[in-house]
Amino acid sequence: MTAGLQRATLIFGLGLVGVFVLAALFAPLIAPYGFAQSASDGVDFVRQQAPSAQHWFGTSVRGEDVFSRVIYGARTALWVITISLLLSLLVGVPLGLLSGYIGRWLDRVLVLFMDAMYAFPTLLLAIVVSIVVAGGRSTSFGGVLSAAMAITAVFVPQYFRVVRNATVAVKQEPYVDAARVTGASTTRILFRHIFANVTQSLPVIVTLNGSEAILTLAGLGFLGFGIEPTQAAEWGFDLNKALSDVSNGIWWTGIFPGVAIVLVVLGMTLVGESLNEVLNPILRTRRAVSVAAGDSIADPVGRDIGGKDTTHG
Repeated sequence: MTAGLQRATLIFGLGLVGVFVLAALFAPLIAPYGFAQSASDGVDFVRQQAPSAQHWFGTSVRGEDVFSRVIYGARTALWVITISLLLSLLVGVPLGLLSGYIGRWLDRVLVLFMDAMYAFPTLLLAIVVSIVVAGGRSTSFGGVLSAAMAITAVFVPQYFRVVRNATVAVKQEPYVDAARVTGASTTRILFRHIFANVTQSLPVIVTLNGSEAILTLAGLGFLGFGIEPTQAAEWGFDLNKALSDVSNGIWWTGIFPGVAIVLVVLGMTLVGESLNEVLNPILRTRRAVSVAAGDSIADPVGRDIGGKDTTHG
């Protein structure tokens, strides 16, 4: 369903996302050291060592292998993305269906609450939720869960608004009225008849939110509200610790985590934009019209753009 630049963009984005997922899944096999390891065979690593054969990306100010932390950081990011998106879908989609279909006071209350959350500054909301959920605990699972919950609070209003507006638009359609007349329950109508017709844009939103989750997680880590470095590797935290290295000419502690964030966000954004062009019926129709017009203009000399033979007057 894709061609030309759009296909190249989609393939390139999928390639970046594929590398990210593989690095996350096989991090223990790819990384030569642990994410918090600063010694090997009883010998401490040289702190802030430049990239070498032993440490491909150099070492950090704490003596950790930067390459290993970048690889394990992909695993942390994948966990946070997966948990946050699943929670957002499980909460936002049912609430959007109920609000749009039932309406009345329930719709007014939910819309007011979700609009208030949506209007709240994204990163500040994530920080507040992270503090509340973490409760001062910095275990590996607790840190990942608190970061995922913080990002979930940001995403739920988005899914709610999309699903709710789509539900309001289709709940008066004839097939919904027919299901209601036959005595179908509200649950059956919502999840059997309406759900499939209001979630067509969710794959695009999920993909784009994946890149936003990476940036929010990095922001939390950079500001010190993310995951402790001894519990899991996190790119935002590593960027924060690399700030003091820049003035001393130590570039590798910040460049590689930063490049990892850029590449993953770029890949997910490219995939999301390409999926939007494929799944969006309006963009698909425009593309089909453009292709048809281009094929007609490309006809051999002697035919006009409508395909009429003009060689004989």
